[in-house]
Amino acid sequence: MDHTKAALITGASRGIGAAAAECLAEEGYDLILTCRNSIEELEALAGRLSETYGIRCRACQCDAGNPEAAELLFSEIRQLDVLVNNAGRAYFGLLQDMTPGEWDEIIRTDLSACFYTSRLAIPLFLKQQEGRIINISSVWGNVGASMESAYSAAKGGVNSLTRALAKELAPSGIAVNAIACGCVDTAMNDVLSPEDKAALCEEIPAGRFAKPSEIAEVIRGLVHMPVYLTGQIITVDGGWI
Repeated sequence: MDHTKAALITGASRGIGAAAAECLAEEGYDLILTCRNSIEELEALAGRLSETYGIRCRACQCDAGNPEAAELLFSEIRQLDVLVNNAGRAYFGLLQDMTPGEWDEIIRTDLSACFYTSRLAIPLFLKQQEGRIINISSVWGNVGASMESAYSAAKGGVNSLTRALAKELAPSGIAVNAIACGCVDTAMNDVLSPEDKAALCEEIPAGRFAKPSEIAEVIRGLVHMPVYLTGQIITVDGGWI
């Protein structure tokens, strides 16, 4: 008899992570959702998803960029089918104004967290000879962005990690892909002024930012794709880059 599928989504209290949780809950996945700070918001989401979809949904306060915290989280996970590495943060500013601590924070949160969670998820996937890792990346990981050097470097690392790990895990039936998002209407982009947002929308052929739910639909699609689809950086940007 098929077991109930289980997914772990990091950075799930809002934005893309919360939208992904909704999509996978609709698919009948039991969920483990993490956040770094917004635990009350995450617990409310977990409660609503459990009640609405009849799934098990656990909210955990966990800094995915902390290896000890990631190990503690995984010590309680016995089965996993999908890992969505969504936790991330941005930094807007000139490189020369950035402190080493700020650089380390971006790399730790946006890139190292993918390593910490993936290395712990892989043994669970190997037991069942299947699994999927979906990394949330950015178009800036493809082409780089002025004023976002650290973020671009981290997401470029995510893209390379995705491609390399996909080759490593393909013989075991484990797919690894990334979604390179364009501008998405999330709190991360609230640092932009209305004027800056309007200017960006003029550059995007689709004429608007993506909704988090649209990125979540790509995640939903990836969990249904054959595992032969692996090592891909799927750009979702409204035709922008």
